[in-house]
Amino acid sequence: MNAIFTTIFLLSAAVMCFTAPADFLPAMLDGGMNAAKCCLTLFCIYVVWMGLSAVAEDCRITQGAAKLLSPLCTRLFKTKNKEAVESITMNISCNLLGIGGAATPYAVKAVNALEKDKNNYAQELLFIINATSIQLIPTTVIALRAAAGSTAAFDIAIPSLIATFVSTFTGAALYIAFNRIKAKRAAKDKRAKCST
Repeated sequence: MNAIFTTIFLLSAAVMCFTAPADFLPAMLDGGMNAAKCCLTLFCIYVVWMGLSAVAEDCRITQGAAKLLSPLCTRLFKTKNKEAVESITMNISCNLLGIGGAATPYAVKAVNALEKDKNNYAQELLFIINATSIQLIPTTVIALRAAAGSTAAFDIAIPSLIATFVSTFTGAALYIAFNRIKAKRAAKDKRAKCST
């Protein structure tokens, strides 16, 4: 990926040096300033939400959420591992609030816990749900739009909710369906081997 981006940058720089050499340095400086502003905005968003996540853990709110969502997660992810369920619920909660960066550490914790149980099904399903992630409030996108000077930063909320709901439902449903087909084929092959 680094090689691709480096190649794109070098080709763009070469073209710009020939076509508009006077604009090359100002464009580089503007790009750097915009990137720094974007990073600072994201940093502030994640600091706030990671702080709230830490407070929620210390107040045992996460354990309460895990207990509330435990039956659903246990059934959906086919796991009874309490540590994994707690991390999964926090991951889903962060994604619902549109803060994918804050959700990632919880996904990593959940995968590590699921790995101990050798639960590949739950790991793969979590990956799909985490990648598609239903967003009730796309906090990061709204903040970035507001920082970029958008006058209607919240207009993205409903289209984002619809798109992420469809992608999550489709991804999870397809994975579960294909997993069932795979399990049936494996059972059929096993019976065929036993009969011979």
